[in-house]
Amino acid sequence: MPTVLRKNGFVFFFYSEESSEPPHVHVDKGDGTVKFWLNPVRVAFTDGMKAKEVKCAIELAEAHHRYLLEQWHEFFQRKS
Repeated sequence: MPTVLRKNGFVFFFYSEESSEPPHVHVDKGDGTVKFWLNPVRVAFTDGMKAKEVKCAIELAEAHHRYLLEQWHEFFQRKS
């Protein structure tokens, strides 16, 4: 489970067994989690994260979109 970004209490990471899915990132903060598709950035699901935190996580994912995509492709190309 590689962590690719930590910002403002949010932890962005991938699950290493999810290479068959389109590029996405999981984000945890406290007891909440949200999953974002990366092309384009949009919420796949959320669980236990407050709406204000989801909004902030979206903003961070958009601000770091290119970096997150690069990390996704780099990680899963290494695994194959």
